[in-house]
Amino acid sequence: MSKPIADYALLSDRHSAALVSRDGSIDWLCFPRFDSPSIFGRLLGERAGHWSIWAKEASQVTRRYLDRTMVLETTLRTSTGAVAITDALAMGDGNRGHELGRGAPHLLLRRAKCLEGEIELFLDYLPRSEYGLVHPLFHAVDGGVAASGGPDVLVLPSPIALAVDQELSTVSGQLELRRGETADFALHYSKRSETETARVWSQSEIGARFEDTVSAWESWSELHQAYEGPWRNLVHHSGRVLQALSFAPTGAICAAATTSLPETVGGARNWDYRYAWVRDASFTIQALWVAACPDEANEFFDYMTSSAAGSLDRGYDLQIMFGIGGERDLTERELPQLEGWRESSPVRVGNDAWKQRQLDVYGELLSTGYRLSDHLFDDSSQRVGPMADTDKWGAPPDLAPATRRFFVQLADTAARRWQEKDQGIWEVRGEPRDFLYSKLMCWVALDRAVTLADQLDASDRVEAWKQTQDQIREAIQTRGWSDRANAFTQSFGSDVLDASSLMLPLVGFLPADDPKVLATINATEERLTDERGLVYRYRSHDGLEGEEGTFLLCTFWLAQALARAGQPARARTVFERAAAFVNDVGLLAEEVDPASGELLGNFPQAFSHIGLVNAAWAIAEVELRQIPRT
Repeated sequence: MSKPIADYALLSDRHSAALVSRDGSIDWLCFPRFDSPSIFGRLLGERAGHWSIWAKEASQVTRRYLDRTMVLETTLRTSTGAVAITDALAMGDGNRGHELGRGAPHLLLRRAKCLEGEIELFLDYLPRSEYGLVHPLFHAVDGGVAASGGPDVLVLPSPIALAVDQELSTVSGQLELRRGETADFALHYSKRSETETARVWSQSEIGARFEDTVSAWESWSELHQAYEGPWRNLVHHSGRVLQALSFAPTGAICAAATTSLPETVGGARNWDYRYAWVRDASFTIQALWVAACPDEANEFFDYMTSSAAGSLDRGYDLQIMFGIGGERDLTERELPQLEGWRESSPVRVGNDAWKQRQLDVYGELLSTGYRLSDHLFDDSSQRVGPMADTDKWGAPPDLAPATRRFFVQLADTAARRWQEKDQGIWEVRGEPRDFLYSKLMCWVALDRAVTLADQLDASDRVEAWKQTQDQIREAIQTRGWSDRANAFTQSFGSDVLDASSLMLPLVGFLPADDPKVLATINATEERLTDERGLVYRYRSHDGLEGEEGTFLLCTFWLAQALARAGQPARARTVFERAAAFVNDVGLLAEEVDPASGELLGNFPQAFSHIGLVNAAWAIAEVELRQIPRT
């Protein structure tokens, strides 16, 4: 039986991710990148491997992240004693502040320390590379066990003797610890093709990596997290989660650390989320400014614009998502050897949504440029944006010609294509439609381009852009509004509600207190929610079989819209409905099962944490404005 999604905690070195269950099992680990084939994949099928350190008959389990870090401490209590198991993915030697993740050694750290009494622990180690296809051969080395088979080299340093069963391709061991005693384990990874191969690490080396990794996270948090508003701890922790989901070499942020965790138990809505979506860009930039720092926002923007550059030169659509290294071909395939979480098959890697047309992406990228414009063009900061000319430091700041041209292309393409049908923000796999949100974001593209026109050397286009803006505005206000639904709806001519209509005030298309906006907010809260008051994306057929849960992001959008409408008390209530679903270590999945209240979908979900941060910030802003002046 698969463990609940909420049972897991995240580890990250900003290159890879691991998920650790409450009972001390690492059931998901991908080396050397977030989107690499798994080393441990029991999350999606028993045969895909795990690494457990566990105690028999543990009567109590508590977990926490060490303060201001993503280093996990799990405390197990038995009838004879208590032990703290500390887990981390090691950061690079001496990483501090903005260097977090640089030179990470692809090293998983595990420490067991007896806190009281005495305790017996058991170790089960079953690596299964390539999503369970590789059953390695083990051989003893001085101070541990090495595994061979497939393209990966794995070395498990251990302070205890380990028993190898070659027939079953497993390694096991047990140890007894008394109060104050510590045992350190690690798993070092390398590719067989690499010059520097995985090796045995000594107890002192593992201990040093633990201390340095804790210091690295503490240093980043100290320098980068300044938010002091309501739900401060949740916002700061969400900032660390976003940092943990970011890929250090490029600044990309994974939508989630996993693939194929379903939107409904037993269903087939199982997608690979280990990529970066353009649709998330402007929301991500805002959240990074609030909960992390400008450097991370600039890195993510640089990654997005660099990955997308050249997309429009030959008349192609702007791709909606990219690999974390900037890759464009994300072709989807199924893994028949895995049965899926709670038999929710198929298990997929890759994501064919990369081929879809989504017209909102033009507005998303231009909106990110607009959000960062103070720094993209600010002489005092010496930040002149991605692909900037390197010889501009002594002169007024400027964007490189290629970047200016790309931004102008985005606006021109939005103006030319806004009337076309597409798959929309939710990537429906049915027939294309005139989705309201797609039209809205084309309007955003032109609005932001007009604002940035002088910096883009595009003043001659402003009048034409404004004319098209007016056409889009007219279309949305007439064809996007339904008198029957008394709300703005999912697509032109439809009566179907869609949570993305909450974006109308959030992007500045209409004031949040506009009567039609307020009617849409009220309709969403009254008719697009479950019994708990959590918001669905939509309730209409989308070309796929099965149902889905309520979306935490959309619930945070409702809170944010209420805050913008000057209703912070209602906004707080909605915010706290969604925030109540963080697990015991502060992590959110994508959805909540309306029947059971269980977390569903890929985990942890960046979009949910982004929604939390942006909603908290919106509530903080309106409450600050409403404080009487003395």
